[in-house]
Amino acid sequence: MNSLGNPFEAGLDRGPPNHEALSPLSFLPRTAAVYPDRIGVIHGERRYTWKEVYERCRRLASALAKRGIGKGDCVAVMAPNTPPVLEAHFGVPAAGAVLNALNVRLDAATIAFILNHGEAKVLITDREFSATIKTALAQVEHDILVIDIDDPLGAGGELLGETDYESFLASGDPDFPWHLPGDEWDSLSLLYTSGTTGNPKGVVYHHRGAYLNALGNIQVWGMGPQPVYLWTLPMFHCNGWCFPWTITALGGTHVCLRQVRADAIYDAIADHGVTHLCGAPIVMQLLLNAGGDERRSFDHQVKFMTAAAPPPAAVLAAMADEGIEVTHVYGLTEVYGPAVVCAWHPEWDGLNMEQQAALKSRQGVNYPVLEGLMVADAETLAPVPRDGETLGEVFMRGNIVMKGYLKNPSATEAAFAGGWFHSGDLAVWHPDGYIELKDRSKDIIISGGENISSIEIENTLYRHPAVAAAAVVARPDEKWGETPCAFVELKPGASAGESEIIAFCRENMAGFKAPKTVIFGPLPKTSTGKIQKFVLRDQAREL
Repeated sequence: MNSLGNPFEAGLDRGPPNHEALSPLSFLPRTAAVYPDRIGVIHGERRYTWKEVYERCRRLASALAKRGIGKGDCVAVMAPNTPPVLEAHFGVPAAGAVLNALNVRLDAATIAFILNHGEAKVLITDREFSATIKTALAQVEHDILVIDIDDPLGAGGELLGETDYESFLASGDPDFPWHLPGDEWDSLSLLYTSGTTGNPKGVVYHHRGAYLNALGNIQVWGMGPQPVYLWTLPMFHCNGWCFPWTITALGGTHVCLRQVRADAIYDAIADHGVTHLCGAPIVMQLLLNAGGDERRSFDHQVKFMTAAAPPPAAVLAAMADEGIEVTHVYGLTEVYGPAVVCAWHPEWDGLNMEQQAALKSRQGVNYPVLEGLMVADAETLAPVPRDGETLGEVFMRGNIVMKGYLKNPSATEAAFAGGWFHSGDLAVWHPDGYIELKDRSKDIIISGGENISSIEIENTLYRHPAVAAAAVVARPDEKWGETPCAFVELKPGASAGESEIIAFCRENMAGFKAPKTVIFGPLPKTSTGKIQKFVLRDQAREL
């Protein structure tokens, strides 16, 4: 039946009165209109109302547009969790451009690769990172407009740019028209994720996915209106798991944090009434291991969302004693951050802490905004039995899956083969539908919430003149979740110690990626000479 013969289609057309592209940009003008005088952003002694936040974001969009920045252009930001990077999550896409939030822990060579690959036209950079950025810019193959963030709370550093951020904002129009994208499939942001090969892959997000996952966070966390959110999670991680847009949609308050320290976190909770924060397991360890002079008392419930390694029973109990309730999620850069949650059942509250920890160790079920989640055979995509024992790969599909990898059609095609996104993570499927990760087929090490490629470390190790063979695996770590553990076989007659190997790695790659442990000796190999990493993983776990 065609539309003319279908009364539910005839004369019922889509148009401006009844259809608008979904975009997280729509959250800000509403919040500014409804809560104009409410504090939207706190940074040290500085306070911005939602009216002021909206004006600053419009100024940023206007200033970028005046410099010819528009659709298809990339704007990179190198900054900790401060107002400029939060404002860039709105002002950059409002100019039609694509936001590329850079990992502030990366080395200059990797930053240069990202700026070249993403073809950034503008770089907004905090002067704390000037040494790295200056070296990176010397390797960039095109002209970039550099704008310095001169934050009075920062540690200082050389000014590299044509102008500073506040002066750049002052050149913009506070009444700049706020346009949503013409198509919700328009690219919103670009993020680089560690892969199993040397160079990172550029993950591209669209407006629709960010809009939906921002709202998905509200649903799965049971968030009420006007939360006070502390920025312990880096905004360069999957755009802060979409929380720049989530908190704005709720008319909440963003509490910025340059450095993640126990005293700063406790101060923010006590002084600002922080209700929500996110982070890797290391942030929980910071709180629990804080000294008496770092702690502050508070009398309200705080919620903490964590990913990566599931929290053990002792940590859950200790966090509960602190007045902090933990929610465990799972996701990847390719799915806008968290896309799977260990959805909690009230009847589980009656279980002992060990039983609760066993349940919370499961990654869980799909976000309401993720349409498909399954554990299946990696080749046939046939779902595995829901027996909690059969291993398979985690597959996802739906509106919060990335557009694809920038300038990498072969990687995109492989990731989407068979009509599903291939996560590369191995899991079992429980009878109640909850999934539980068992291994990472990509050999990615997650340390302190950061993805570290084992192959990148191995490539660095092989450059050491004394190294004949090397393999890197994850070693469980109470503080960091996992740390890189290197197994090294030296060349005949050569000598090298653990400290020398670690120092060599730190000199030739980002320091946080360097192995924390080095074990020397012959590496276990198959008959064809392939290193048996599963043997090394067992050894690392026993250390």
